Amino acid sequence: MAEFVSTYGLIAAYALVGIALLAAVVLPLIQSISDPKSMLGTVVGIVIIAVIFFVGFSIATDEVTNVYVNNNVTEGTTSKMIGGAIITMYILVILAIVGIVITEVTKVFK
Repeated sequence: MAEFVSTYGLIAAYALVGIALLAAVVLPLIQSISDPKSMLGTVVGIVIIAVIFFVGFSIATDEVTNVYVNNNVTEGTTSKMIGGAIITMYILVILAIVGIVITEVTKVFK
């Protein structure tokens, strides 16, 4: 029984994740075709995240450390992409914390 679940259960889980991913991408696109103005917020959000990633990528170095070499990362470009992603995460976490603090402070004065 355990072998059946581990074999076919994982395949079914992957198939369901694929269907959910497809639905999450296709259904909003169908909705946006009928109302193109609704995509404006999404496009602005994607552009802002791309700009933040570009800033993080620009700040990151292309140094390949021993940790990277141990994990089969040998190119400086890959190292820079990893560093850019980490810096982007730091920026987004700081922005989220600042947003939470500002929201709570404004609630106090209302």
